[in-house]
Amino acid sequence: MSVEQGAGTTGEALEVWIDQDLCTGDGICAQYAPEVFELDIDGLAYVKGADDELLQHAGATTPVPPVLLTDVVDSARECPGECIHVRRVSDKAEVYGPDAE
Repeated sequence: MSVEQGAGTTGEALEVWIDQDLCTGDGICAQYAPEVFELDIDGLAYVKGADDELLQHAGATTPVPPVLLTDVVDSARECPGECIHVRRVSDKAEVYGPDAE
């Protein structure tokens, strides 16, 4: 089953955010999708905005570019801290991450 089929999100806008309280700083997310995630000097991962700026406020989200969907989903699945949340923009339902159904 493909990533798109698994979430039922084909064509739907998705966003991702990181719960820094759970982040272990392993950097797996930044390895999978460096265009979306980056480790900061504090050792925690953050999402990046359109201008490549780290979004450091709690609950900051960034859009998931469709071309990077698989990399972002793999990041959420492999994250040892289970802190990466991918949700639909339309209804804020989590489709990948620890709270996904």
